[in-house]
Amino acid sequence: MSEENDYKSMVDEKDGIVEEVKKNGLGKASMARFSNDTLDSDTHLGYVDVKMEDVPSVGMFYPADTTIKIRSARVAEIRHFSTLDESNIIDIEEKLNQIIKGCVRIQSGTRMLSYKDILEEDRIYLLLLIRDLTFPEPENKIMIKHQHDGKNMDVELSVKHLQTEDIDSEIAPYYSEEARAFVIQTKSAGEVVMRPPSIGVMEEVTKFIQVRQRERKTFDQAFLQILPYITTDWRGFGSKVIFEKEIEFQGWNEKKYMVIYRLAERMKVGVKTDLKVDHEGEEVLVPMNFPGGIKSLFLISDLSGELL
Repeated sequence: MSEENDYKSMVDEKDGIVEEVKKNGLGKASMARFSNDTLDSDTHLGYVDVKMEDVPSVGMFYPADTTIKIRSARVAEIRHFSTLDESNIIDIEEKLNQIIKGCVRIQSGTRMLSYKDILEEDRIYLLLLIRDLTFPEPENKIMIKHQHDGKNMDVELSVKHLQTEDIDSEIAPYYSEEARAFVIQTKSAGEVVMRPPSIGVMEEVTKFIQVRQRERKTFDQAFLQILPYITTDWRGFGSKVIFEKEIEFQGWNEKKYMVIYRLAERMKVGVKTDLKVDHEGEEVLVPMNFPGGIKSLFLISDLSGELL
């Protein structure tokens, strides 16, 4: 009888669970099981903090309470990245953005933001940080060969050697803490609000170019050069808005265009093309490149180190 009672109890318990699910649903996934741990849920998921003052933009163009966390790339993400076509600039952009999308968490206070909110200028810095987390082994460093004063140098492609652009002194006074952008007063163009472009804005511009190329339609390259700098948010930004702005652009006079073009030129806050390294007490500039191609970012750079 005891076995029958045990079986009846199990059935009753199961029926009770089923009824509870029917009534209340399955509920939401929760990290509550970690609530008593000394580490938070981000740590359990492998995320680490990025100091906003260390990114090339110094956080100037994000909401003031923005935080960024990164994790190492996972196998599926590395597999996807390995299909990158290095002869196709659009494919390169897509694969780099997929790494950022998967490995970066950005939020403003308690509000989650999108990877599209990250500045293009900050992307390479974050990618190198993600690589360091993914491949911490010394043999997987990316080494650039360089000659200085007739001597060979091996320089590591690392965030510690990156140089960042300083804000142009002529436009720096126009930075607005409230707008998190430059609010510039001009004679020929009136008030202009500008900032370095985000990934989301650049993705929409790229899509627009692709569609125009497929349809064998022309587009104004001069317009597309400055458009990302006068677009402050990717939300609501798409082909329809770009087309409308292109029509508006046709009505600009030459002076207004030149003013905004020159401002966009000076709005560089990203990484310089030369690494700065200390070599035997001397500061040496080394052109930044990827010796094994851009794929070497997330593929093993030194295969010999893996061979037995």
